Amino acid sequence: MDTHAINDTQATTRRDFLKQTSGTLAAAALTSTIGTRAYAAEDNTLKIALIGCGGRGTGAAANALSTAGPTQLVAMADVFPDRLKGSLNSISDAFSKKVDVPQERQFLGMDGFRKAIDAVAPGGVVLLATPPAFRPQHVEYAVARGCHVFMEKSFAVDAPGIRRILKAGQQARQKNLKIASGLMSRHYRPLEEAVAQIHNGLIGDVITCWAYREHAPVGFAPKSPGQSELAHQIRNYSNYTWLNGSFMLDWLIHNLDVCCWCKDAWPVSAQGQGGRQVRTAADQLFDHYSVEFTFPDGTRMQAQGRHMDNCWGFFGDVIHGTTGSAVLGEGITKPRLFKGHNTTAENTIWQFEGSRHDGYQTEHDLLFDAIRNNKPYNETERSAYAAMTGILGRMAAESGQTITWDQAMASDLILAPGLDQLTMNSAPPVKPDAQGRYPVAMPGQTKVL
Repeated sequence: MDTHAINDTQATTRRDFLKQTSGTLAAAALTSTIGTRAYAAEDNTLKIALIGCGGRGTGAAANALSTAGPTQLVAMADVFPDRLKGSLNSISDAFSKKVDVPQERQFLGMDGFRKAIDAVAPGGVVLLATPPAFRPQHVEYAVARGCHVFMEKSFAVDAPGIRRILKAGQQARQKNLKIASGLMSRHYRPLEEAVAQIHNGLIGDVITCWAYREHAPVGFAPKSPGQSELAHQIRNYSNYTWLNGSFMLDWLIHNLDVCCWCKDAWPVSAQGQGGRQVRTAADQLFDHYSVEFTFPDGTRMQAQGRHMDNCWGFFGDVIHGTTGSAVLGEGITKPRLFKGHNTTAENTIWQFEGSRHDGYQTEHDLLFDAIRNNKPYNETERSAYAAMTGILGRMAAESGQTITWDQAMASDLILAPGLDQLTMNSAPPVKPDAQGRYPVAMPGQTKVL
């Protein structure tokens, strides 16, 4: 594989949002002003509530406030006061005329999401960007209260959660509520056109798909003095399986989804392996995964995830067809198709020639346009299936067994029993032992069904 030809990595993700300068938000605010002048005399302001005020949530709020038509952020919720305040300050600096979140609509605690949703219900737009474990109950409540939803990935951490998401999506459709998801690669025009070329047969029939996420270690913040165990784990949600569903799910979901999109199918089974070879941080993370998925026609998808120092890095997808290949996916700003399987410049047969754009913004533009113009819009099912693909892969790797899609979907194993009743005074579902070590999955021993 010619990494010079294919390792063209995409830049900022929403994880990095709070590291960006205020100038970026100011530019978004200018875009918003230009795009909404035609609506100045209209009284059709869409009220927005933000649930989860980290980098992802703050970025989502900026995108929502940058859509065409009048919008206003009126409520926010988080379990950490500093995150809510920091997010509010960042958004207010760029969108001062579109933010009205007084103290009485700044909600803290595990039940804050209900109060924030109630503040815009019915008919408002709810942005859900908490750790994925909480997504099912938040989506359910937003739909029950008659709100449109943007839900960040991932959408659940286990099969029972996926089933809850699917049911809420069906209820939203019945109520004519719109639901968008944070799989922004689906709305990145160069990738959309590349996948269309694959579906049109430019590289023949798809026979193998390879999803990669190989980079430096996932960060970890040690427990602060006086910090509760639950607060510590939520602050480090990427490090605990009950919160993020594992590196296999939360970090690889985009490129798993893109592979399945290219194949136009979801896997029927998976087997694989993973482990914790060099990582010493006090958390639950495997530092490497390798999972082989099988599609209904017997062809395969291989997913590799690794976060270690001083190792080969690549972030993207490689697709092999019967007559050619493709390099695309999250992490690849310039998708390309090639004749044969040598992904070198001289073998290029297609590349995107238009202007690129921000998929993060586009996913919100489409949602808000659907709301304003009453268009059908519900991304729940394919988003839930993308998450289920990651969950299936984790189950296979952590157990060391072949797991079928049907087995995984029918599983009643809940990673965090009692999550809906959790308060910030509760003990977390996972606790360290006397040496400060957390339970880590052991292939051949861990039960996943």
